[in-house]
Amino acid sequence: MSITPFSIPVNEDEVAWIRDRVSAYRWFEEPPKAGWRHGANRDYMQRLQAHWLNDFDWPGAVAHLNRLPHVRVQVGEDGGKPFHLHCVHLRSSRPDARPLLIAHGWPGSILEFDAIMQRLAEPEDPAAPAFHVVAPSLPGYAWSDRPSAPIGPREVARRYDALMGALGYETYIYQGGDWGCVIGGWIGLDSSRVEAIHLNGYGLRSADMTPKTPDEMAWMQKAVALRETETAYLQLQGTKPQSLGFAMMDSPMGVAAWFAEKFVGWSDVSGQGDYTDPPFTMDQMLTNIMIYLSTRSFLTATWIYRGLFLEGGFAMPADRRIQVPVGVAAFPRDLLAFPPRSMVERGYNVAHWTTMPRGGHFASLEEPELFLADLRAFVASL
Repeated sequence: MSITPFSIPVNEDEVAWIRDRVSAYRWFEEPPKAGWRHGANRDYMQRLQAHWLNDFDWPGAVAHLNRLPHVRVQVGEDGGKPFHLHCVHLRSSRPDARPLLIAHGWPGSILEFDAIMQRLAEPEDPAAPAFHVVAPSLPGYAWSDRPSAPIGPREVARRYDALMGALGYETYIYQGGDWGCVIGGWIGLDSSRVEAIHLNGYGLRSADMTPKTPDEMAWMQKAVALRETETAYLQLQGTKPQSLGFAMMDSPMGVAAWFAEKFVGWSDVSGQGDYTDPPFTMDQMLTNIMIYLSTRSFLTATWIYRGLFLEGGFAMPADRRIQVPVGVAAFPRDLLAFPPRSMVERGYNVAHWTTMPRGGHFASLEEPELFLADLRAFVASL
């Protein structure tokens, strides 16, 4: 398996095309006092456009990301051709460091871990655990290869496990949110290398999700209601992603709006009304957006949703349960909060559970201190 050092490029022609499309964007109607209730908010998007054109420094953002060591690693073949995953591979100087694969989801990227990767490798406190950090881009995302056809989270789990083997790690600890938590569930079921799993999202479900207590029933009712109001994107990307691609691959502002609405709706902006901005800087928002745009990967990033449907959904096999220790960081404003621990334990060997005081879906970007402290505490307890 080949391992090739990699540096994120700046494609000037692609950047110029994106800028021209952003500049030429034509605005349209919005209901009075819309906020984010009907989708992306026009006022925020107009301010984001102005920042994009006048203040945002994409080459500077790329240089910042390139301060970390990047590689592309062959993890088998796809469609008869070698398949490579991109990742940050940051080795610690500590002799007691443990390998850690930390996995992002959609519409995120490795940017989610920008504030914590170096601190994971070289902790400020010598008593804190240290890690050899591996942060891959999902297949079809950013600088990883595109699969020849949609693949789901179980197949991604197999490729992530192969990535750790290719990098020379016989065992490792896993951390994931969003797609990362679904992939982490499959790694926990299928991998002989993983030692423990830390999750900040509830992904793979037990085959039995029948509510058995009032708390479980309340969570299930909330989940059903949320499915009706917040998961149209999942149904679209999981059934007809190619149709969406025809629009989004030609519209940088469309991609920006599709993402911005999620970065508001899935984050902890409670109590701030309907007109709040996402709890991230515009530079952070645009860097994440440009990772997708500059690599022309919006469409293939949606394929994992189609792959999930083709693999059979979120349910574990009826006779399986994750046996390795599992740590849970339950952030209250995630898209769907964790169910009661009793329900989670049907499928997971929960060894550590923290109910966070604040924070949402993009936890390591929104609340890096809480996220980092909990991951460290879980690993220290193993």
